[in-house]
Amino acid sequence: MEEEESFTLDGKPQEERETKTGFWAFIMEPLYWFRMLADETHWSFVFGVVVAYGISQGLGGGLGRVSSEYYWKDVQKVQPSESQIYSGVTSFPWIVKPLWGLLTDVVPIFGYRRRPYFIIAGFLGVISTLLISLHEKLHIVFALLSFTAGSAGVAIADVTVDACAAQNSITHPSLAADIQSLCGLCSSIGALVGFSISGFLVHLIGPKGVFGVLSIPAALVLLVGMVLKEPHIPSFSYRQVYQKFVDASKAMLTTLRCGDVWRPCLYMYLSLALSLNIHEGMFYWYTDPEAGPAFSEENIGFIFSFGSIGSLLGVLLYQKVFKDYQFRGLLFWTQLLYGLSGMLDLILLLRLNLVFGVPDKFFVVVDEGVSQMTGRLKWMPLLVLSSKLCPPGIEGTFFALLMSIDNLGILTSTWGGGLLLHFLQVTRVKFDNLWLAILIRNIMRICPLALLFLVPRSDPSSSILPTELLKTKEGEETHKAENIELVSLVHSTQ
Repeated sequence: MEEEESFTLDGKPQEERETKTGFWAFIMEPLYWFRMLADETHWSFVFGVVVAYGISQGLGGGLGRVSSEYYWKDVQKVQPSESQIYSGVTSFPWIVKPLWGLLTDVVPIFGYRRRPYFIIAGFLGVISTLLISLHEKLHIVFALLSFTAGSAGVAIADVTVDACAAQNSITHPSLAADIQSLCGLCSSIGALVGFSISGFLVHLIGPKGVFGVLSIPAALVLLVGMVLKEPHIPSFSYRQVYQKFVDASKAMLTTLRCGDVWRPCLYMYLSLALSLNIHEGMFYWYTDPEAGPAFSEENIGFIFSFGSIGSLLGVLLYQKVFKDYQFRGLLFWTQLLYGLSGMLDLILLLRLNLVFGVPDKFFVVVDEGVSQMTGRLKWMPLLVLSSKLCPPGIEGTFFALLMSIDNLGILTSTWGGGLLLHFLQVTRVKFDNLWLAILIRNIMRICPLALLFLVPRSDPSSSILPTELLKTKEGEETHKAENIELVSLVHSTQ
């Protein structure tokens, strides 16, 4: 007797139904993950991450990077080492992030702690981008000030989301890696979209025109400040501000004195500072018609978009494979891979890829993708580690302090790379010693491996801070007093 085939209610074979269900579950898995995070941490947190990381930093950062590269090169006509120094100057607002964190934590404006700072950040971004876009012949000093003001707007808006991420990592320790993965995914996807259209826009409307477009992400940051719902503080005494600054500073100093905190902080700074950044030298070589492959604006945007894909793959690999690994072991392999991936730049510069019949365009997108993927894999555990080092009550301020340490490392790397390019006499048209700059950079990337003893062996699900730092007076007051909530435009108009 033949075995009967089972059918579902819709008349389709059971096996086919299960196959479709499994495939559908695979497709819907990211949405379920987003919903899980929204249920556990509140939907407003996920919404805030999408706006701040995805649109402002990701999309806006992708457009801004390519347009600023061509702005300094073609509009201001500066040398690669100068351009690299200027890009370091514009990062200053990120180095003083603890100041923005302290202001948003302890200095409410008109009874609100968060909304006014989002609005201020949005205004800074809109005004600075429109000034660069609309001014016919902007002096280089005012251009640099405008770039710095726009960077300050993004940094101020970033602090609030960082505070939310750190706070949720403490209240939901099992979701610490997922929260950082959410931030990384939004940033990478936004950057992918931004880089994908950046080259086309620069070619179509020029770098100054792109800065006009960049006023839109800044306006959305301003919009977040308008729809943000948070508890109003009707009778705040500004006489308390000084004492709160003192208390927060004492809490940060107490935390930093802890060996379990300052050692990872030192490693984070040194690992970034030693990885010298010589990107401007490579960019000028990319676009040079004689010494380099003479990539067009569209090619540059295409290359950077593949870098965003690599960064996104790095986030997905971390989330799916590496998020539960111990910090020290994971950082060893990611730092090693990051150093080795830099050799691809040397192969491209020496044109060895052409010897093996690999076209420049194909090789350079692979180079950028691998470099960004390994860089993101190295960065993700450091972000998770940073969130685990934040004591309750000053999560925003302390996470901002940790990020400022990281940004100081990036600034050191950028200026160090600029000085290296200047010392080796790499200019707008001279690239004879660029190979040596790449080789020195690759060697410096390996050096942090000797400093891994500063990183704890614990995994992301473990608590790093001592018990006494997790039970602070400031933390108890904050958890009772504040619960940030973002509301939709529909609810805000009711």
